[in-house]
Amino acid sequence: MRLVDMPASAVSEPGDAGDVVAAGAVVQRHGRQVLLVHRPRYNDWAFPKGKLDPGERAAAAAVREVAEETGLHVRLGPPLSLQRYPLSNGRSKVVHYWVGRVIGDDDVSAYLVNEEIDDVAWVPVDEAAEQLTYGYDRQTLAEARARRRKTKALLVLRHADAEPRKAWRDDDRRRPLVASGTLQAEGLVPLLAAYDVTTIATSSSLRCVQTVAPYAGTTGFPLSSLDGLSEEDATRASVAEVVDDLWDSDSGALLCTHRPVLPKVFDVLGLERVKLEPGGILVVHHRKGAIVGVELHRA
Repeated sequence: MRLVDMPASAVSEPGDAGDVVAAGAVVQRHGRQVLLVHRPRYNDWAFPKGKLDPGERAAAAAVREVAEETGLHVRLGPPLSLQRYPLSNGRSKVVHYWVGRVIGDDDVSAYLVNEEIDDVAWVPVDEAAEQLTYGYDRQTLAEARARRRKTKALLVLRHADAEPRKAWRDDDRRRPLVASGTLQAEGLVPLLAAYDVTTIATSSSLRCVQTVAPYAGTTGFPLSSLDGLSEEDATRASVAEVVDDLWDSDSGALLCTHRPVLPKVFDVLGLERVKLEPGGILVVHHRKGAIVGVELHRA
C-alpha cells in the first residue's frame, strides 16, 4: 500500500456558467528557475496560459498554451489551486494551473516573439516573485515552489461508453464501444499526452482496447493487452502486479479497466474508492513511493 503523503484533489472541469475558463502551467527547471511570459497588450509578466477552445479539456489546453506562448513542450505534474478573479465586464475568470516540466530542450532563445507574447524568459524563482505583475500569480508561484520536486503520473481509466450488456448476445469480452464511446476515446488523446503517458496497460476486453487504441495509434507507444485486468480474470494479485509495473515506469503510465475491477485498483494504491464514469480518469501523481496529488477528470 502506498503512503498518501500530501493528496491534493482537483476536479478538472470548467467553471460556473458564464465564467471565462483558461488553463496554464507553472513550468520549473533545475537551478530554481520558472518560465514567465510578457504580454505587451497588458504590459504584464505572467505564467503561460490561455482560454480553452470549444470542447477542450483544461489539462490539454494548459499544454497547448505553453507550447504556443513559449515554444516548449511540457508534461503536467500535480494540479495547483484554481485562480478565480473578476473581469472588467462583470464576469469572472477561472484559471486551472498545474506544475509543469519541459520534455526535451528547454531553450527559449529561438522563440519568435509576436504581438501577443514579446518576451519569454527563465527567471530565478526569488526574482520571479517580484517580477510577476499580479498578486494571485505570486500565490500560485509559492504553491508551485512547494511542489517543485519531480513526480510521475499513473492514470486510471474506466473504458468509454460501450454497447449495453443486456443487449449484447455474444462473448462479453467482445462487447465494443458505441459511437459516443468512440468519440470519448478519440478525445482522450490530448489529455493522455498532457501527462506524457508512454506506458499503456489495458484489459484485453475489446471495449477497453478500443478506448486506448486512438492514443496508442497516434503516439506509436505499445499497448499491453492483459487478461489480468479483465472483468472475468482480474484478481487482487493480478491487478497489484500490473500497478507495480506501471508505478515503476520512467514516465506517465495508463491503466484501463472496468468498473467492477476499479475497487481492486484503488485498494492496491491505498486510495479511497472513487466512482468513475465511462471514460473518466483518476490521475495519481507520485514520487518515491508516495502519492502527492490526485485529480479527477470526468468523461
